[in-house]
Amino acid sequence: MDVPLPHLDRPFDYLVPEALDADARPGVRVKVRFAGQLVDGWLLERAESSAHPKLAYLEKVVSPVPVLSPEVARLARAVADRYAGSLADVLRLAVPPRHARAEKAVTAAAAAAPDGSPTDGTGPTGSTAPDDSPADGTAPDGGPAEDADAGARPGGRAEVDPRGWRDYPAGPALLRALTDGKPARAVWSALPGEDWADRYADAVAATVAGGRGAVVVVADARDLDRLDAALTAVLGAGRHARLTAADGPARRYRAFLTARTGEVDVVIGTRAAMFAPVRRLGLVAIWDDGDDLHAEPRAPYPHARDVLLTRAQLGDIAALVGGYARTAEAQLLVETGWAREVVADRAVVRARTPALAPTGDDPQLARDPGAASARLPSLAWTTARDALRSDLPVLVQVPRRGYVPSVACADCRAPARCPHCAGPLSLPSAQGTPACRWCGRVAAAYACPECGGRRLRASVTGARRTAEELGRAFPGVPVRTSGREEVLASVPGGAGLVIATPGAEPVAEGGYGAVLLLDSWALLTRADLRAGEEALRRWMAAAALARPGTADGRVVVVADGALAPVQALLRWDSAWFAARELAERRELGFPPAVRMASVTGAAEAVADLLAGARLPGDAEVLGPVPADEGRERMLVRVPRSRAAAMAEALHAAAGQRSARKAADPVRLQVDPLTLF
Repeated sequence: MDVPLPHLDRPFDYLVPEALDADARPGVRVKVRFAGQLVDGWLLERAESSAHPKLAYLEKVVSPVPVLSPEVARLARAVADRYAGSLADVLRLAVPPRHARAEKAVTAAAAAAPDGSPTDGTGPTGSTAPDDSPADGTAPDGGPAEDADAGARPGGRAEVDPRGWRDYPAGPALLRALTDGKPARAVWSALPGEDWADRYADAVAATVAGGRGAVVVVADARDLDRLDAALTAVLGAGRHARLTAADGPARRYRAFLTARTGEVDVVIGTRAAMFAPVRRLGLVAIWDDGDDLHAEPRAPYPHARDVLLTRAQLGDIAALVGGYARTAEAQLLVETGWAREVVADRAVVRARTPALAPTGDDPQLARDPGAASARLPSLAWTTARDALRSDLPVLVQVPRRGYVPSVACADCRAPARCPHCAGPLSLPSAQGTPACRWCGRVAAAYACPECGGRRLRASVTGARRTAEELGRAFPGVPVRTSGREEVLASVPGGAGLVIATPGAEPVAEGGYGAVLLLDSWALLTRADLRAGEEALRRWMAAAALARPGTADGRVVVVADGALAPVQALLRWDSAWFAARELAERRELGFPPAVRMASVTGAAEAVADLLAGARLPGDAEVLGPVPADEGRERMLVRVPRSRAAAMAEALHAAAGQRSARKAADPVRLQVDPLTLF
């Protein structure tokens, strides 16, 4: 039943009246009477008998379309157990809300087709998540690449041209494994300048050539548009469906039903597509798994990467995790043997990488002593100038959007806070009045509570202020901005400055002549477990848009070259940094080396839940620490082998509280992205 109460997280038996017998198939939406109310639910299975002596009848079959496939139902149960959540919450994420008009159009089209009956989407059944399980010979071969021209393979299957995958020794073997239907698991580190959408399209085409389907998840709409165009070019129009919540209820539900009825075998989308019902699924893939947009903000807060990997394990199918940078979670897959890495030889990496240089190492400081504190050191300025003189575009990445998102007292440097809510003050423009970023109140007569000063200075500079400053530094050069408010799809050839926030960098025709990575301290000094990993991910995504060094492409990072994330960028070796991060987290006891659960709520409610939880004997309870809105947070840490026991104990304790109608809610999150 679609009831978000943990103590009701189990199936219920109902009688099927004769009038609904034909429509009451497993997977359909139904309405049932429960506790005197009419509630929604999903029909999971039909049985001849029940152990309960007295049963109520189904009230209604909402639609005869079986929207919930058995494969997705098993996956949803596994995800709910993994994240200490309820099946109803996961199904709410997996099955989009019904749109009657879209449903009628799709079912009518399916009925008109010769083989228009909906498929069940059944597949092999498994029971364990891919946490520490080795792959028994199922990963792609890591040997040297072989020439694999398109043509017939033994068994009559057409072989997909490896194209760009030839740059990676294990790339052609990965495509052959996908065509042969083998459950190959790969962690791919993309080269600079790589058209990742084309490579994913090749992997999907190889899977389709083997008679299997695929699900590919990307972080945002811009990446989805690139993948959509690449798949259309390889597979042809109408061969795949886009599934994203941003398309609206009708289009999203139509795409969902198109996959459910078997009209298409490939679904791509944002995290809304991670549960997409694809028949004969052979590949699940995710691009840039470190992007925080892959984390679902609704209970039970699953991460798209973990959902897809669980799906691969349950169905014994192939999985592909790719990105310019590698996360610690992806490195764990490699080190445990569950996946094999697909990387290029160092000679190829050197040939494809732009010339990378930091501004904070000793040689640069000797030439420019002010480089340690300057926002735009001389090396960055001359690099941009040379690229513009060569009629090449320049990309400038800044961590923050807006004009001046954070200000401080010009006299004592104390952060400027709102007198009403203590939120940070910001400046919307050069002549603007400081305003609070939390409550929106204007602080026209601001006076520093520390020293009484009334002058403000910028402590963080945003994209619009950077564009203004660089426009003065390079007069006559076109300056464009790209951020959350407006994302440029691409940049035409010719000289120009593009100021972009991370994730909004447009692609330039032929690549950028120079890429400047400013304000690195804003990324590296965040109080976050993933600060270094996230900084490297953002830098590599921007640097990948530059021309190769052989074509005068240069990247300048305003940071000390001795820092580990900067070293990984300079060598274009995110695998080394991921291995280092994972080793440090093992030593300190942080995810993904261990499993951690965050329990957040009022102090009394958190203590009540943990007191009723039968946690494993080796569980550690850490905290409490302050959380938002006057609440507190406790952390529970267990070895990965005890993760299921911890999730079960926390879910059972939450069920006990909901059964006795405890007033204060408690939020449970397993392996949250933010721990501090």
